[in-house]
Amino acid sequence: MNNPRRKALEAVIAAIEEAKETLETLKEEEEESRDNIPENLQGSERYEKADNACDCLDTAASSLEDAIGAINEAIE
Repeated sequence: MNNPRRKALEAVIAAIEEAKETLETLKEEEEESRDNIPENLQGSERYEKADNACDCLDTAASSLEDAIGAINEAIE
């Protein structure tokens, strides 16, 4: 791989890392919100939606981590 493509891929990795950090921050905020739902509402639709959102954000962050790994492999 030539240097210009390698540098372009490194810029993509940096952007993905930034997006991943944002997702993780949002996931933490959603987890905190979910965890602050009163105990008597923890089986409610609101709680389930918040819990699902946490799971989805975690999956998205993991997928971005996988993408970073694949791009790093391509660079090598």
